[in-house]
Amino acid sequence: MTTFDERENAFENKFAHDAEMQFRAEARRNKLLGLWAAEMMGLTGKEAGDYALTVVKADFTEPGHEDVVRKVAADLDGKADAAEIRMKMAELLKVAKAQLLDEA
Repeated sequence: MTTFDERENAFENKFAHDAEMQFRAEARRNKLLGLWAAEMMGLTGKEAGDYALTVVKADFTEPGHEDVVRKVAADLDGKADAAEIRMKMAELLKVAKAQLLDEA
């Protein structure tokens, strides 16, 4: 294997790793967002965890995160608007990434 092939493999491996970490961070963010929204809806315990899982699953319906924003905004029924939800998502993405780094 040539040096070029080795570099190409290293870049491919890094790309795959980075993509996996981004996916995990976004899924973690969505779970945290679901727990935040559940608290605003008065859900606790298993109900809050179950709701958070529905938020994670909502992200698989279309590319991007607007599907999650729409779901949470509809579920919160006026308790938070889309802009507030997007800000919370940005905040929680940082938290999610930090949690994943701590686990590694």
